[in-house]
Amino acid sequence: MRVLGIETSCDETGIAIYDSVKGLVGHTIYSQIELHREYGGVVPELASRDHVHKALPLIEEALKQADISKADIDAVAYTAGPGLMGALLAGASIGRSLAWALNIPATEVHHMEGHLLAPMLEDDSIQFPFLSLLVSGGHTQLILAKALGEYEILGESVDDAIGEAFDKTAKMLGLPYPGGPEISQLALKGNPDAYKFPRPMTDRPGLDFSYSGLKTFAINTFNKSDKSYQVKADIALAFQTAAIDTLFIKCKRAIIQTNTKQLVVAGGVSANTYLREKLTQLEDKLSVTVHYPGKDFCTDNGAMIAFAGWLRLKQIEDHQPLSFTAKPRWPLSDLTSPSK
Repeated sequence: MRVLGIETSCDETGIAIYDSVKGLVGHTIYSQIELHREYGGVVPELASRDHVHKALPLIEEALKQADISKADIDAVAYTAGPGLMGALLAGASIGRSLAWALNIPATEVHHMEGHLLAPMLEDDSIQFPFLSLLVSGGHTQLILAKALGEYEILGESVDDAIGEAFDKTAKMLGLPYPGGPEISQLALKGNPDAYKFPRPMTDRPGLDFSYSGLKTFAINTFNKSDKSYQVKADIALAFQTAAIDTLFIKCKRAIIQTNTKQLVVAGGVSANTYLREKLTQLEDKLSVTVHYPGKDFCTDNGAMIAFAGWLRLKQIEDHQPLSFTAKPRWPLSDLTSPSK
């Protein structure tokens, strides 16, 4: 089965073709970072329009990479949520219309399920059940993945997601959007002894996260400083260390609580080098195997949508109806197994 995946939840237009025999045979992506950078964040209307302009040419490019035609596609998978309403509608309408024109099945995919399953694209050793840490601009969640479509949320952010906190702290320091990679680069020049930031919500039981207070602590520290380049680097390092250490502490708790032996880390923040270095300690201390997506599949992409779509489609006999919906808010826990 060849599945065309379409991802347009936010500011990347991702198109991919997954072949159930050959694996990923086509993968194209267009990032809108430069479009939104001058505004310091994503402008929803601009994002939606850009998806409309870029999606069809990227589909053609992916088909060319795979050396197939539209007639060779067996199914379409598209992101239906969560995300920006206009952006989701752009991809969903294109995907559903293409499936109707070709008379092939189409299935909606949950954006975060796509991220959660992305490490399985290149690593077939991952087996359900496993513990997953989803960390991105919009989500910070610890999830027990029992089976495809069966997810128990063990903990999540009660305010800012970790990626959002990175972006806001970077903006305060005068760094360009997106802030995560900029903070990480600047932190390399920081003095680890300059500041000690709090590890939020680690002094109490539970697996929930909170990053709003840490962001505010960083802003207050910066406002009281001389705002020099070195101070910015020191704050970047202190912020990143505190943010990632908090993830480490919560992951350790979740592993002990669930007695799982596999931790799958996904989402844009999973590319953070310090996070990967820190979580290596769990492998040594708790005999846990930590899995990550490839660097190309950490941020939003069509490959994870095509792959997740294939996993669902191979268990579904009936075509989904021609009608479709976009779901800006769609809890991962609302999903069900495709076999039910």
